[in-house]
Amino acid sequence: MKELISLVYPPRCVACGEQVLDEGGLCGPCWRQTPFITGLVCDLCGVPLIGAAEEGVAEYCDDCLGVLRPWSRGRAALVYAGQGRRLVLKLKHEDRHDLVAPMAHWMAQAARPLLQGASGEVVAVPVPLHWRRLMARRFNQSALLARGVARRLGIACAPAALRRIRHTAEQEGRGHDARFANLAGAIVPGRRARERLAGRTVLIVDDVMTSGATLSAAAEAARASGAREVFALVLARVAKAP
Repeated sequence: MKELISLVYPPRCVACGEQVLDEGGLCGPCWRQTPFITGLVCDLCGVPLIGAAEEGVAEYCDDCLGVLRPWSRGRAALVYAGQGRRLVLKLKHEDRHDLVAPMAHWMAQAARPLLQGASGEVVAVPVPLHWRRLMARRFNQSALLARGVARRLGIACAPAALRRIRHTAEQEGRGHDARFANLAGAIVPGRRARERLAGRTVLIVDDVMTSGATLSAAAEAARASGAREVFALVLARVAKAP
């Protein structure tokens, strides 16, 4: 049946629509244009660094050296630029839910080094949306990604573990300090957060990291729920031009 469906509706590149071999894949040109993060990365935010990775040695970017992160380690699958940015916006604003599967696969691949050093049970927790924004958008892209990542990594997922209790203004256009002030106190543990997160390693999942303000608010709420350790995983990381 699957082969018959493929004959009638051949798989298409999720970026440009050209025919490809596998469902949810990228064609050759789009794959080459997509800024996947590989090689040496910051161990806290996943941004690519110049140099070669050395086994057992953690490196950090200038941003993470200057800001106290409330999570232990972090990774990102893509750079938020060019094709990476276009794919994120297609998911976020064009209801392209067909992108969730390949994106979750890319994120799971990026997250595997984190889980190798995780202690105890790991649970994926998405950054929550305020109910007003959720009503307007109709879905939380971070929750969709968290579920997909959890399935691929074979870990639990707690989509309602955290709540956003304040409808914050958009972060775009704000400076570093203003971004953190905007999110202060906005994300709190959900009603069953301690039951789901206490004593576990929590993998906070979001679509994009810029300053880290949103991830910080979520990580602090996870720690307040008794999480043993907190990791961060994003689809795309905003990176400064070299």
